[in-house]
Amino acid sequence: VSRAQSALADWSKISLESRAVMLRQAAGRLIENSSSLGELLSTEMGKPLARGKGEVNHCGDWIHGKLNEMQEAFQPDRLLDEGTESTILFDPYGVAAIISPWNYPMSMPQWMVIPSLMAGNTVILKPSEETPLIAQAYVDTLNEFLPPYVLQVIHGADEQGKALVSSDVQFIAFTGSRSVGKHILKSAADKLKRVVLELGGKDPLIVLPDADIEAAASYAVGSGFENAGQMCVSVERIYCADEISDEFETKVAELVGKINIGQWDDPKATMGPMINQRQRDHVINQINEALRDGARAICGGSGHPDRFVNPTVLVDVTDDMSIMQEETFGPVVAIARFNDVEKAIFRANDNPYALGGAVFGADEDKAWQVARQLQAGMIGVNKSTFGAAGTPWVGAKESGYGFHGSIEGHRQFTQRRIISKARK
Repeated sequence: VSRAQSALADWSKISLESRAVMLRQAAGRLIENSSSLGELLSTEMGKPLARGKGEVNHCGDWIHGKLNEMQEAFQPDRLLDEGTESTILFDPYGVAAIISPWNYPMSMPQWMVIPSLMAGNTVILKPSEETPLIAQAYVDTLNEFLPPYVLQVIHGADEQGKALVSSDVQFIAFTGSRSVGKHILKSAADKLKRVVLELGGKDPLIVLPDADIEAAASYAVGSGFENAGQMCVSVERIYCADEISDEFETKVAELVGKINIGQWDDPKATMGPMINQRQRDHVINQINEALRDGARAICGGSGHPDRFVNPTVLVDVTDDMSIMQEETFGPVVAIARFNDVEKAIFRANDNPYALGGAVFGADEDKAWQVARQLQAGMIGVNKSTFGAAGTPWVGAKESGYGFHGSIEGHRQFTQRRIISKARK
């Protein structure tokens, strides 16, 4: 932290254009080395190699695509009235602490690191202890083009994270579990450090009676089993209209049956292992509890190979089951039926998580009306939760505190400062 403080004065005085030049060079190097970096990422985290390389390439492309937006975000704004001219400046906070998860071990830190740097903050990254190697490689790549101590990395688990949060940093951005996010918020309160938190989800999907069943099922499987379900906006809870449920459940099971699990270097694998034994046990325990309490597995459910969870589809679930209440973060979707859409909306909202959600229905006006009643931060109508270019990544209720990924999101990595003078 002291080193970061020492580098802050010079870094914050560098122009936005100069910072952008350095980061564009780093983006080019990420793409240039995407094969070796992607292999390291997949080896460490477990996702299939094509997806590991894809994540690295995406990071390089993302930097190229977002830098102009960040430069726009950090330009001063001016307001005039009859007697006063005010300039709104977007200044760095100082030293930014970035604490990132393991599920997308390059993308997730980058979403917080790059706007922090572009804003003129110096940055200390603490990546997940599950994926230290790819995080170190990412920082080393950026540091080929950055001045000393502008970006540093520390490794460790809870002890290092707590020490970083309680240190003399001015800004904290965290992506991870709700419980850790709450601890960070409490720890930051003593000095009112600025905080941005993205805290996971339990995303619902509502399938209306007139929905395109094949499209809804394809989305449910594509979202629910991406990255072995280890994704914060993964579909975990599905509420399907009773009259189409048989057909919908059959289609979902058919698509899930085509998923091939395997190690990162298996060319036939489309889904990798769980990140660790603890997470695997958590997912299997949720499945077993649901089966014990009356749910049925129409796909998977048992026979899980070492390190893996078989892709699982549960039906006949009830709202009091942990599989419908607590974040699973694994390759499981749970399907419940409804015959009253208002009750389905209530059930979808009856959860402290509210990151993403989706509604499928042929009548887009009706689907929109349902989507408008969902309490999530990001909601798709006949599509994923992901919005158009430039929209924020934002959670509601206990899934988010602040947001990022847009012009207003980038500005959350800055201290607004207003200087006013009299107009002559």
